[in-house]
Amino acid sequence: MKTYILPLGNYQTNTYIVSGNGQSCAVIDPGFQPETILEAVKKLGLTIDAVLLTHGHFDHVGGVERLVAATGCALWMHKADYDKPADPLNRRYYPLANCDFAEVSFCAEGDKICAGGLTFTVLSTPGHTKGSVCFLCGDALFSGDTLFAGSCGRTDLPGGDWLEMEASLHRLSSLEGDKTVYPGHGGGSSLIYERKYNPYLR
Repeated sequence: MKTYILPLGNYQTNTYIVSGNGQSCAVIDPGFQPETILEAVKKLGLTIDAVLLTHGHFDHVGGVERLVAATGCALWMHKADYDKPADPLNRRYYPLANCDFAEVSFCAEGDKICAGGLTFTVLSTPGHTKGSVCFLCGDALFSGDTLFAGSCGRTDLPGGDWLEMEASLHRLSSLEGDKTVYPGHGGGSSLIYERKYNPYLR
């Protein structure tokens, strides 16, 4: 598996381009600058099979409509965040339900998504939002805004729930073996390191 990271926008949201076969790829959390993402994919000689969303906050989904329109790729996300209305005060949610998509596929706990020559297993991890998920692909964990290096996602926004976050973090901490952690913001880490040093996983 090859993983390319594009920190984009003022929030430096990590957009991931992930490929297993050298021909196609999945794009995880295209929050900003869709043209930059399309250009990066083109330079890599890849085509986009699917866009995968860890949750519905605007800084993770703002580039979705352009990518889907340009490529005709599939879109996967949890229905709880798709149906969440836009917040007119802080724009934390992007109104994806108002976009003109040909099709949206809703994922849930345990689903297997095949894209980019890879298989991603969906882990339901509410807390940051009701529809937050993580994507597990081999030893790679794409954790969105659930788990950060040394920290975790905030729960004080609409749809956030600290008790759900605690349960989700415990669930991630209990995964077998080590995983490379690819968070929604900031640098990456490993699950072994986070179990030992992240206060939210202890």
